[in-house]
Amino acid sequence: MLRNALGKTFRFLGYTVQYGCIAHCAFEYLGGIVVCSGPSMEPTIQNSDIVFSESLSRHFYCIRKGDIVIVKSPNDPKSNICKRVIGLEGDKVCTSNPSDFLKSHSYVSIRVSYSVN
Repeated sequence: MLRNALGKTFRFLGYTVQYGCIAHCAFEYLGGIVVCSGPSMEPTIQNSDIVFSESLSRHFYCIRKGDIVIVKSPNDPKSNICKRVIGLEGDKVCTSNPSDFLKSHSYVSIRVSYSVN
């Protein structure tokens, strides 16, 4: 009887470890669940929306214009920021300040530096 109980316990622990490893690999390499906060992506993503993020694009360098990316905030590494890609390295994008009286526009060349962990 004790042997039967120990066998069931070890089988349960084995399955738990296996499922834990599968879940870890899925969230690390395939994607994860992110709760978005803030109005910066409205109306595409609303405040407190739950978003499934995929991680395959960053591993295969397939990020394109128009994609939405989630990255660690440079000001607070514990939080994520969510932004739409408007240009890639070498592109020039038009920037303007809404408070400009004459609505002057300037073009900025994009330089990208990131690391894939």
